[in-house]
Amino acid sequence: MNDVGNLTLAVTGASGSIYAVAMLRALVGDKRVRRIHFVASENALRVFAEELGLSGRNDLPTKLLGSPSDKICLHPESDIGAGIASGSYPSRGMIVLPCSMGTLGAIANGLAANLIQRAADVCLKEQRPLILCVRETPFNRIHLRNMQLAAEAGATIFPVIPTLYNRPQTTTEMAKQFVDRVLAHLGLEQPGAYQWKAEED
Repeated sequence: MNDVGNLTLAVTGASGSIYAVAMLRALVGDKRVRRIHFVASENALRVFAEELGLSGRNDLPTKLLGSPSDKICLHPESDIGAGIASGSYPSRGMIVLPCSMGTLGAIANGLAANLIQRAADVCLKEQRPLILCVRETPFNRIHLRNMQLAAEAGATIFPVIPTLYNRPQTTTEMAKQFVDRVLAHLGLEQPGAYQWKAEED
């Protein structure tokens, strides 16, 4: 895939901040991505504080990455007038990582009450890629029904399940490998990403 233009990355209140940071870092470093619309929910901010020791929304991308990036456009989840809330705004898709069960339920049932939900709804109605990296265990029947509803509407359910066959030595390495797999699903294969090679006979 060549230039993909705009992509949206949303982060919700599920545990897994290291995955969000790894994804943001990968998107910033990928020259095929020109603009990253970054939306972090209020609950995501609390998780960032608890898991990463970061607080506040101001300069959030810089806090997460350690340096600023002109590619990132930060939106509060209350900004339902943002460009990504409209189907006429050009976008190549959206990733929700991690995706809480509450956000999944809202998207699956078309609630669109905040910018994350609305942007996801736009992806579904415009038939653009929507990847929901759900983060919960165990799943109850409501979770499973909502995953089925979202999948039937056109979303890809991509649970946050790390790989072990590549023998990751750190949680950072584990998060990067997961992010590489998500981006490969979007056609954005990452250099150096691990690929399984079966033994030849």
